[in-house]
Amino acid sequence: RGGSANIIELSKEEEEIALIATKAMGLGVAGVDMLQSKNGPLVLEVNSSPGLEGIEAATGTDIASKIIRYVERNVQ
Repeated sequence: RGGSANIIELSKEEEEIALIATKAMGLGVAGVDMLQSKNGPLVLEVNSSPGLEGIEAATGTDIASKIIRYVERNVQ
């Protein structure tokens, strides 16, 4: 849809907001879409099944494998 991914360093506040949003949805893994505003980060949506193509291409990291390892460690 014309979106793009870029590597940025999250502020501590952005990281905390993303984690709070993920936990609020009862998820262990999520894609959290945020906007930066004059009032701080704003959560647009929390995706329980985030697309990985953009983040993997931008970072050169196999995110899918990291998620699988996370799930394997946390399965009950």
